[in-house]
Amino acid sequence: MDTLRWFITEITDNDFEEVKKIYVNEQVRKYLGGVIPEEHTRAKFNDTVARSNNSDTCFWVVRLKNNQFIGLVSLDKHVDGGIEVSYEFLPAWWGQGYATEVLSQVIKYAFEELGIVKLLAETQTANLSSCKLLERVGLKLERKVQRFGVEQGIFSVEKSSALT
Repeated sequence: MDTLRWFITEITDNDFEEVKKIYVNEQVRKYLGGVIPEEHTRAKFNDTVARSNNSDTCFWVVRLKNNQFIGLVSLDKHVDGGIEVSYEFLPAWWGQGYATEVLSQVIKYAFEELGIVKLLAETQTANLSSCKLLERVGLKLERKVQRFGVEQGIFSVEKSSALT
């Protein structure tokens, strides 16, 4: 998938150093349980790459057309069942429309190419920017749950409503 500004590719072992920037960034990890300690970054990355090799899961790196890494996006099993769309972008690229563009394309791909009928996304309700982003790309707040010691919003969109 790509646009005039960015493209995504399946995550590979060669992406470790760039993806690690996401894992250790305090701003990115603020609503995701905190930074991942340096000694655990390789294991988390290896797990992500291994899971991406599963046919039910997709992890992609997001790059600008000049090949600069700006973030991650994925389709993966949600803890409560169903398929979750998830994203993490480096702060330098926040507020410039990249996440909106990428998520819109990934949602379209999930519905049109993978045949998924409903997508979920989970974020802390305190993460107002993420909540607004999810609503901007068509997801609606379905319910709130307590998880990881904080209130989480479970957002969803169905294929029928996304394509009308």
